[in-house]
Amino acid sequence: MAVTVTPLATRLQLQLNVGMDEEFNPIYRTRSFSNVKSEADNSDLMGLAQELGALQVHTLYAVRRVDEVELEEA
Repeated sequence: MAVTVTPLATRLQLQLNVGMDEEFNPIYRTRSFSNVKSEADNSDLMGLAQELGALQVHTLYAVRRVDEVELEEA
């Protein structure tokens, strides 16, 4: 069975370390950027995320690419 994959949407998420709680566990917040082109190269997105992270008040902890696709039987 062949499957066709159709890209629908891509988001770039920056996870930021915003501090510590009372028990000294890290607290994270996520900033999401929608409408990212599905064809965007991972290395380009990482470079963009690092530049955006440098503009943030808090420290960049992780970068995520979230792809939404539709699967259909061919």
